[in-house]
Amino acid sequence: MTYQEEFIRFMVDSGVLTFGDFVTKSGRKTPYFVNTGNYKTGAQAARLGDYYAACIQENMPEGIDALFGPAYKGIPLVTTAAASLYRNYGRDLPYCFNRKEAKDHGEGGMMVGYKPKDGDRIAIVEDVVTAGTAVRESIEFFKSVADVKIVALFVSVDRMERGTGEQTTLNELREQYGIQVYPIVTVRQVIEMLHNQEVDGKIIIDDAMKARMEDYLAEYGGK
Repeated sequence: MTYQEEFIRFMVDSGVLTFGDFVTKSGRKTPYFVNTGNYKTGAQAARLGDYYAACIQENMPEGIDALFGPAYKGIPLVTTAAASLYRNYGRDLPYCFNRKEAKDHGEGGMMVGYKPKDGDRIAIVEDVVTAGTAVRESIEFFKSVADVKIVALFVSVDRMERGTGEQTTLNELREQYGIQVYPIVTVRQVIEMLHNQEVDGKIIIDDAMKARMEDYLAEYGGK
């Protein structure tokens, strides 16, 4: 079993990947939802970091100077990913994240952890990107921090939905900012992996749910 297949089962077991009737932040009615806020144990955090680290190591074994996690959900993600990269691959990358509000005492500032410097190559670690708002805000935020280059974005699931145009949000980010974007898995992989397959004795995506997901992608999917 690949780490991508393991990750899909892990999301289901953790109650992070669920199926039913939901509404996304953008107002779209969706038959599935990914909520990384449902990770809640140390074991889950460690395994989650392993999957991010595997994706980072597979796609960018070099060319990154630091990892950045946008507040708030990106904070534990970047922390566990950095720890796993060191633990499993001996790769000791600095990491950092931003404050939502500027600190007005002590050393002050908006950044916690590593302080990026001019010329650094930064990779963003995020959960699920729908409209790409947090990523765009992060890129703008760094303009006031240092003259860095955002080289990559790592996310858990690519929902493969349209952004502001006909392209998927992740493809828009690739084109607009010239960054490389790597999801651990895509929604297509989720469908392929779980369709009519039992997880803990239960079929997660039956024919009816697959049809609903395909209809959703037909309506909102991007190129």
